Amino acid sequence: MSLSGTLAAVGRSLEIFSTGIQVAGQNISNSSTPGYIREKLDISTGLPYASGSLILGTGAKANGIKQQIDLYLETRIHSANSEVSASSAITNIYRQLESELNALGDGSLSDLVSGFLSTLHDVVNQPASAAIRQFAVQDGQTLAGQFQSLRSRIDDIRATQTINVNSLVNEANRLIDQVYKLNFDIQRAELGGLIESDAGALRSQRYDALTRLSEIIPIQFEERANGSVDVRTPSDYLILAGSFQHLATSTEVDRGVNVTYVRLDHTGTDVSHLGGELKGIVEGRDDVLGGFVDNLDEYVSNFIYEFNKIHASGQGIKRFDNVTGTYAATDATAALNQAGLTFSPEHGSFEFTVANQQTGIAESSIISIDLDGIGTDTSLAGLRDALNAANPHITASITSDNRLKIIAANGYEFSFANDSSGVLASLGINTFFMGKNSTDVGVNSVIANDHRYLATSRGGGESDGSNAQRLTDFIKQPVSGLGNVSLSEYYDSLVSNIAQMSATSTTLTNGLQAYQDSLNSQREQFSGVSLDEEALMMMQFQRSYQASARLIGVIDELFDVLLNI
Repeated sequence: MSLSGTLAAVGRSLEIFSTGIQVAGQNISNSSTPGYIREKLDISTGLPYASGSLILGTGAKANGIKQQIDLYLETRIHSANSEVSASSAITNIYRQLESELNALGDGSLSDLVSGFLSTLHDVVNQPASAAIRQFAVQDGQTLAGQFQSLRSRIDDIRATQTINVNSLVNEANRLIDQVYKLNFDIQRAELGGLIESDAGALRSQRYDALTRLSEIIPIQFEERANGSVDVRTPSDYLILAGSFQHLATSTEVDRGVNVTYVRLDHTGTDVSHLGGELKGIVEGRDDVLGGFVDNLDEYVSNFIYEFNKIHASGQGIKRFDNVTGTYAATDATAALNQAGLTFSPEHGSFEFTVANQQTGIAESSIISIDLDGIGTDTSLAGLRDALNAANPHITASITSDNRLKIIAANGYEFSFANDSSGVLASLGINTFFMGKNSTDVGVNSVIANDHRYLATSRGGGESDGSNAQRLTDFIKQPVSGLGNVSLSEYYDSLVSNIAQMSATSTTLTNGLQAYQDSLNSQREQFSGVSLDEEALMMMQFQRSYQASARLIGVIDELFDVLLNI
């Protein structure tokens, strides 16, 4: 190699080593920058050439500046991001639900039920006490209000999750737009793949966007030769070459709450349950909270009906002169167990007593409820007719909205007893509670306005508290609608299952986070900046630069020798 060739090679070396120092400085400057990926100057030996019998080198050449990133590791991190985000979202929803239940704190639903039943027990001992009867009614109203309040609070949490879904959709769409734009910026910076250097800052921004997008929804990406990336969900594309599609929302009503589901705006593919934070929020909203709402409604519905069945078979210290059912049928001519009532009665009967207020003489009739499926079963119209036929001093009718109404003639009053069919509770006659579930449960306005209608006796007069005793024990009795477990057992099991599922979800989240942390640690080791390594690299380039500069000085001296010959 001639001195001129050597000088050219050394000149290129100076440029390479100064570039290496600049790259090391760039890494050191961004050592604390979140998401920064370490860059490295790719150096290789220049192509040799033949000079006579010699093959001489041409020094070093810089191929480009490359980011140090393991793409396979990135895909594993993205997958872990989706799993952790989904699990964390569900765990957070479980915690909110547990907080609302306040299962171990004062004022929990279990405490309120116990308090209501305790007040009823006081009525057993003093059934004629107006104050204690009023306390029992008030505690019932408080309990019903708390049923509704709990349902309302859960609905509010569900509504908040829908807001979170909409927020995630907006964020995901911004990230999709960002990645799509960065694709073109990177292509321009890297000349469509014609140069070997990476547009480091732009690529880091794109990796950051993809990382966050993977937390919202599971994605896979594949880089093209021109530097752009295609991004897909497990079921469809998000960005493909020069096209992309956004997430779009649709709204439905679920359990009385407006909920949002997510699909892709071009292909219509549902992505609500694919994974990521989006899946966690949707499933937490619908399965965890929605499932609890279903269980709460089942509990409250059976609470209402079982309590009312006992209450409707008793008497207060005041008989009725008129009463209108709180539940309506959809068809007054259909069998009562097929008439669209909120609660379905069964085959049986009840005792109907009409008393003369002046003489005190009472006449009792047994009203049969034929629901055995043989012959003509009892309809609401048939029950009306049976009541009218039972006593001439009674007028039974059906209101315009298909509710049973009973009116006694002047000077007469009536009461009910021993209902084995549950029809009185199904129609809302002589009942304590009204409503169908946790959305509308309340105390019957008849009792709320006059505690004397609280059915504490079974026909033994004001001092009889036997029916109140049955009411205090109803919570422990097996309920067919709950699989023959008691209301008390059902609620305890419900709360226990939520606590167990919450603990399981927390454990799963912690395990997934540990796995995610290990992957991020591997990424940091491979792609992160080590100040010690960069300092050594800078010193190496510095020494090489000094050696190259010294070599230039030697060549200069040799040129002087040649010129002075």
